[in-house]
Amino acid sequence: MERIDTAQAKAAVLTEALPYVQDFRGSAVLVKVGGSVMEVEENLDLLMDDIAFMDAVGMKVVIVHGGGKAISKAIKMSGHEPKFVDGLRVTDEETMEIVRKTLNNVVNPDLVSRLCSKGANAKPLHGNWLFSARKIASPDRGYVGEVVDVKARAVVEMLDAGIIPVVTPLGTGADDGHLYNINADYAAAALAKALKVRKFALVSDVPGLLKNPEDPTTLLSTLHLDAVAMLKADGTISGGMLPKIESCEDAIRQGVKKVHLVDGRMAHSLLLEIFTREGVGTEITQ
Repeated sequence: MERIDTAQAKAAVLTEALPYVQDFRGSAVLVKVGGSVMEVEENLDLLMDDIAFMDAVGMKVVIVHGGGKAISKAIKMSGHEPKFVDGLRVTDEETMEIVRKTLNNVVNPDLVSRLCSKGANAKPLHGNWLFSARKIASPDRGYVGEVVDVKARAVVEMLDAGIIPVVTPLGTGADDGHLYNINADYAAAALAKALKVRKFALVSDVPGLLKNPEDPTTLLSTLHLDAVAMLKADGTISGGMLPKIESCEDAIRQGVKKVHLVDGRMAHSLLLEIFTREGVGTEITQ
């Protein structure tokens, strides 16, 4: 009897998900992966399960990933200390080469391999093939850029062919042709806007937007854009959360329907956020 009850509970979950599966089939969804979720084997593997499931039920999934902790580790191994200004990495010529190698040769192939092992057809797509960048002049952080143009054709063609593009947050200088390091949240938002995706999910190591960062029970399950300025002013949105929320703001103003902040440390949080009524993170809307 217990086995039947368990099976029925699973069937109920699938039934609840059915209208969402039907609604989102064929829709483009961009998932930005970052934070310490990428460093914990079990968390990352469960997240790849979620993305493989989304692909299997007909959603067109694009991944843009960070790699901050892996990059910082590689920089320390080279005998230097990582430096940040206003939450963005200071990237000189030597650091830029470490960033490139870590993203393109370590982090990206690992994500592609994990997805392929789960039956998804994933392929690498280096961001400098997509993003034209301009140096962020003030404060000077070296080769840190902002996206000024997105050539999304390759992504669209891959999606139409049933391929999951796995994109690195790198750009090519529009003025100098140099490689630039782009904050992954901003790179993901720029691509989400260019594709006009149905949903844009940022998966990291925070539960969502917390009114009190020390208290998980203060999670804001819904955030409307008209409240963002006030939350910046009172310090609720600050530090590493600032680029996330600003990228979400920009994406929604440019046509992305909904943005979700999801905690990748929670098992199957991405599926719970997208395919259930309650959700588990912060949903940001107009």
